[in-house]
Amino acid sequence: MRRRAALACAAALLVSACGGDDDDGSSLSATTTEPPTGETAPREPGAEPLAGIELTLTEVAQADSPTALVARPGTSTLYVAERPGRVRPITDLQVGEPVLDISDDVVTDVEQGLLGIEFSSDGATLYVSYSLAPDGDTRVDAYTMAGDAVDPASRRELLAVDQPFPNHNGGDLAIGPDGYLYFGLGDGGSGGDPEGNGQDTQALLGKILRIDPTTPSDGKEYGIPADNPFADGADGAPEVWLYGVRNPWRFSFDAETGDLWIADVGQEAIEEIDLLPAADGGGKGANLGWNEMEGAHPFEGGSNPEGAVLPLFEFDHSDGGCAVTGGVVYRGEAIPALTGAYLFTDYCDGRLRGVRAAEGAVAEEHTFAAEAAELVSFGEDAAGEVYVLSLDGTIYRVDAA
Repeated sequence: MRRRAALACAAALLVSACGGDDDDGSSLSATTTEPPTGETAPREPGAEPLAGIELTLTEVAQADSPTALVARPGTSTLYVAERPGRVRPITDLQVGEPVLDISDDVVTDVEQGLLGIEFSSDGATLYVSYSLAPDGDTRVDAYTMAGDAVDPASRRELLAVDQPFPNHNGGDLAIGPDGYLYFGLGDGGSGGDPEGNGQDTQALLGKILRIDPTTPSDGKEYGIPADNPFADGADGAPEVWLYGVRNPWRFSFDAETGDLWIADVGQEAIEEIDLLPAADGGGKGANLGWNEMEGAHPFEGGSNPEGAVLPLFEFDHSDGGCAVTGGVVYRGEAIPALTGAYLFTDYCDGRLRGVRAAEGAVAEEHTFAAEAAELVSFGEDAAGEVYVLSLDGTIYRVDAA
């Protein structure tokens, strides 16, 4: 399966994130930070060693090129984003008719499409991020929910960002533990970040943004949280929460701790997982290094910027990988042994992987036998159970084998 997925990579959503010929073949499937010394770090109650857990991916539904899956707060309903521009409800694992169809406004070239959805904390507002036809520039819109449906007339454009290239769009949305809306944007595309967006704090590309969509101000449809690192705009764009990312292909907050986890797709050789603990500010003002660094390694003569955060974990392309897909921390009840593990995969490799952190370093990492093709996103239901989406249309649930 991994060879077939790698061949398919050239024509699918993560095409330009796939690895090239510069991989030296060395294995980097190890931590990039030193693990805690002494005895193995204690696990959370009920958790067991990852190496002893057997998982399977159970097919539960089908959608048209699904890219994101979220639970609406206050309900048991899931909502799935389809890349062509539709949002559908999933009730009792039955996929319903679209509650929103913006396919006439969405372009799906290269890595473009409807890329992210999220609900406000009260479930009253749906946020969507997509590539606007015909040029593929990024838009984030807000819609009011009318019962179980979306009110299309309520559309409010929150954010508009020009895209110089059709790849590295990012597009993930998440409501943080603070209630603010976080939005991930890639560096703008092409290769190597030719416009230098990653390290330019005034640019919105190559960033995780943080805005308040409930308080329009200064002529914009959103407000700037007062504690954003560049809230006054002097040293960076007010919307920027952290910078130095290449293509953050899915980020999430640990429902228990509030820690921010980011899976950032590499250029030619290295895929990385970044951990920004809530106790340390949750990534406020953090520099993750791109394009000076690819993972924990200098990129094309670069060097690690002063104070930049190195990855928690990285792996290279020597075993069939090409583009990391993040990723959620398991907080469900069906598999207590998995508690506290961050689950992720790789688009071309397709094997489910897990890592646990302790004291800011990797305590455990494991590659499970469960695998599937073209895995592009993860989601959680209201109970914390985890789902994985394949671009071929399959929605899987992570179950104990």
